[in-house]
Amino acid sequence: VQLQASGGGLVQSGGFLRLSCAASGSIFSITEMAWYRQRPEKQRELVASVSGGVTNYADSVKGRFTISRDSAKNTVYLQMNSLKPEDTAVYYCKIVDWYFSSTTTHWGKGTLVTVSS
Repeated sequence: VQLQASGGGLVQSGGFLRLSCAASGSIFSITEMAWYRQRPEKQRELVASVSGGVTNYADSVKGRFTISRDSAKNTVYLQMNSLKPEDTAVYYCKIVDWYFSSTTTHWGKGTLVTVSS
């Protein structure tokens, strides 16, 4: 399974970006798709996830970020609005694939988002 993330870049504070992550390969049934981020000198943290139609967001991004998925394309998106310098991080997508009562987690390589003040 390969996860290809795109959409990162440099944006000014208050701006927006849309991240995409497309999964390909031997995928059976994706039960969860999520975005994490790792800010400089910080641990990786959950930004947003979607599972069974239910979304979950970190408090720091609620009201600004929106996660969505296109099941037909095995793609997850993260719309990021009102970006702040503290959103600067490498963003990683993750999927959880279910197959006969077992799950496998796959990670993308990450895409860098830089928000300038």
